[in-house]
Amino acid sequence: MMKVINRLFLVFLLISLNGCNDAIDIDQPGRLSAENAFRSVADLNSGLLGVYAQLDLTLEIRMGMLLTDEVTIGFDSGGQGTAEYAYNINTNTGNVLAIWNNQYRLINFATRIIEAAEIVVPDGAAEQAQLNNIVAQAHALRAYGHFRLINHFSTNYEDDSALGVIALDEVPGIQDQRPRNTNGEVYALINSDLDAAAGLIDPTFSQNDPTFINTNFITAMRARLAAYRGQYTQADNFAAQALTAVPLAGRDDFLDIWTDAGNAGVIFKAERADGGPFDNQATGGGGWAGSLFAFVNATITGSPFMEMGRGIYNGLIAIPDDIREEAFVAPTSVIDPDYLTNLQDDIDIIVTQIYPGSEGQPLLNDLKIFRAAEMLFIRAEAAAEAGNLGQAAAFIQQLRNERYPVAQPLPNYANSQEAFADILHERSLELFAQAQRWTDIKRLAVRAGIAGVQRDPADCDINGVCAVPVTDFRFTLPIPQAEINANSVIAEQQNPGY
Repeated sequence: MMKVINRLFLVFLLISLNGCNDAIDIDQPGRLSAENAFRSVADLNSGLLGVYAQLDLTLEIRMGMLLTDEVTIGFDSGGQGTAEYAYNINTNTGNVLAIWNNQYRLINFATRIIEAAEIVVPDGAAEQAQLNNIVAQAHALRAYGHFRLINHFSTNYEDDSALGVIALDEVPGIQDQRPRNTNGEVYALINSDLDAAAGLIDPTFSQNDPTFINTNFITAMRARLAAYRGQYTQADNFAAQALTAVPLAGRDDFLDIWTDAGNAGVIFKAERADGGPFDNQATGGGGWAGSLFAFVNATITGSPFMEMGRGIYNGLIAIPDDIREEAFVAPTSVIDPDYLTNLQDDIDIIVTQIYPGSEGQPLLNDLKIFRAAEMLFIRAEAAAEAGNLGQAAAFIQQLRNERYPVAQPLPNYANSQEAFADILHERSLELFAQAQRWTDIKRLAVRAGIAGVQRDPADCDINGVCAVPVTDFRFTLPIPQAEINANSVIAEQQNPGY
């Protein structure tokens, strides 16, 4: 798919958001109109590929790992990420603005496809079915963009009355000034988009290609959304459906996921290809995901400036032969068993290779957005929330049995808090560097009975920021100053603490 995107990307930019620094200033004079840009279903399909080209998680991966225990500053660091690692975040933090802009760009592009589809007349039933699939995917992508914004800019996912983000189901005019909507209002738009997608898409569409949105994406999205909202009965139902469609990847298939040689257990991923729009260093947003960790390649000689956090690594080696250690930790790493005593960066170097590269390009890999493993965790969370501790334990045992060479014992939880603590721990290993750890701590810390982020002592000696409570205001990102400057209505709706 990405090779096609690469050819069509410049065409779609004619109706894009180039140069925009906020969510509202997007209807620029001189832009090619929808009536002229989209005259046929084929044009719409080309435009949809341009929407996919806006789908990116690189910035979210970066921010999430810097604000948690996923990484530590590497021995070859030149200062990259040290501000965020020390929790120095403000309204002018570049990564914050980039996350805001990128997701609204995705929303804007998707909305243009939805609106343009209303003026395109398909030629016969086959084209009508194709148009329906195109519009369905655009609705789902718009829902995903809004959800990612809620993840970063809302204080409480479970409070429908809390401030969310600006909900956009149309392309605003250049003079529009819009306030933030409540979570409930944004969730209503997300669910409306998912309903529209489900009603339009062909159930057989793209069932064997996880780089396109299909019914499995919609189901997985519903499961994650319900879990974040604490609506666990719904979450469990959707997660069970997703697992039926895409089973958990086994141990023998696990390594191929991360080299893009296989898609076992992958529900949806953003494809990255050599020569595509993301074939570059991930500086300033978008690019090789592996370049969030290293400059050259995923080895100790590849100039790694970010290393795996010691706490995560200790979890991976707690039980021998965890296949995730082989997948995520480069064999060139240097492991010091006495690291806590020595505290020398140059003799304890944990190089991550979760994004080792593919198609001959080091550090370039597909971004896994929905996986069956997450659906299993959601089912475990739902069981723990309901007090069904045995079922929660069975789900965690099922995951562990597929990650170790021998069957694992059934966990024994005394209460729901213990179950949630174990689920959160297992999520930290399985979903490492996949843009989930920060939001996981934010939403599950209280249920798990933990204070918040707790870095290994070896990882916080650089700045002393070892523990950050989940009550800290920086567990919600600020509305960017550039948005406030351009949209005065939102100026009084800044998140607490900023």
